[in-house]
Amino acid sequence: MLATLYLVRHATPDWNRTDIRYDIPPGPPLTAQGEIEAQQVGDFLKTLDIAHIYASPLERTRRTAQLIAATLGLEPENTPDIAEWVHGELADGVLTRFRAFVDSAFDASETRGPIALVTHGGPIRVLLADLGLDSAEIDHYRHLFDHDNPVPPAGVWRIRRKGDGQMEKPELVYTPNPITRYVPATTHV
Repeated sequence: MLATLYLVRHATPDWNRTDIRYDIPPGPPLTAQGEIEAQQVGDFLKTLDIAHIYASPLERTRRTAQLIAATLGLEPENTPDIAEWVHGELADGVLTRFRAFVDSAFDASETRGPIALVTHGGPIRVLLADLGLDSAEIDHYRHLFDHDNPVPPAGVWRIRRKGDGQMEKPELVYTPNPITRYVPATTHV
């Protein structure tokens, strides 16, 4: 059986709020556009039989998760393990806490079904690299989206683990607006 996780980046926050830090709770809230994006992600995820939703404890992720959960008829659960990359935190630290949670979520997904993690672009980026996604592909997406993230606000990556523990290649499966898909360069002999 495939254990399936959906890594959802929070919807568009109010980046104009310079009076509060983005990396510690509460962080900036969603904009009106972000509220709409979160509802649209909920509509997308509704087609995927999501069994449970986890959210980072920051306001923008909690609100995104609440709007998604309302569409799915679920109750989101907050966890600090998938929180934003805190100023001064090293990439290894982000990966350690995030990967441990992802591994336990994969285990739960084997019996419960697909799980959505509403999180942030930085942790998604370090996880994608750890899962072996080609750095050229990660860079391609980082150049497309805001704040150097490999996923736009309200975008979704799917990651799957096979029964033998092997990972499938992560795939960007949803964005609120059409994007240019990554096509690897081919080598001509």
